[in-house]
Amino acid sequence: MKDLTIDYALRATWQAVIKMYNEEAKNYGLTMAIGFTLLSIDPKKGTPSTALGPKMGMESTSLSRILKSIEEKGYIQRKPNPNDGRGVLIHLTVLGLAKRKDSKEVVLRFNEAVKEDIAEEDLIGFFNTVEVINKLILDKKIYSKTTTN
Repeated sequence: MKDLTIDYALRATWQAVIKMYNEEAKNYGLTMAIGFTLLSIDPKKGTPSTALGPKMGMESTSLSRILKSIEEKGYIQRKPNPNDGRGVLIHLTVLGLAKRKDSKEVVLRFNEAVKEDIAEEDLIGFFNTVEVINKLILDKKIYSKTTTN
C-alpha cells in the first residue's frame, strides 16, 4: 500500500464505479452520464440549464451533448424560465421521471451494498477524508501560484 498514491486510488475506484454503473445502466437503456443528469434535475420545479453544469461539475459542451441526447429520447423538455426571460428550465417528462427513478434505485442499491460491507465509522472516515481533500483543492492549498519546481 505504501506505493499507492491517493490520486491513483481515487481515480481507479471512480473508473470502476463508472464501469459498474454503465453496465447496470444498459439494462435501463441509459448511461451513467444520463442517469447522473436526470438525478441532477429537480423533479418538481425543473432546473435552470445554467445551474446544471456547475451542479454536476461538467463543462457546458459535454452537458449540451447529454441534454440534446436526452431531449431527443423524450426524457426532458426545455421551458422558458418565468423568473429570467433569457433563461431556460430543464423539466423531466413522464418518461424522464421514470428513468430518474430507475437511476435513483441503482444508486441506492450501490450505497446499501457498500454500507453492508463497510463499518459505519469507516464510512464516516471516508467522508471526512473526501471533505478534507475537496477543501484543500477549493482553498488552493495543494498547488499555489507561488509553487515552483
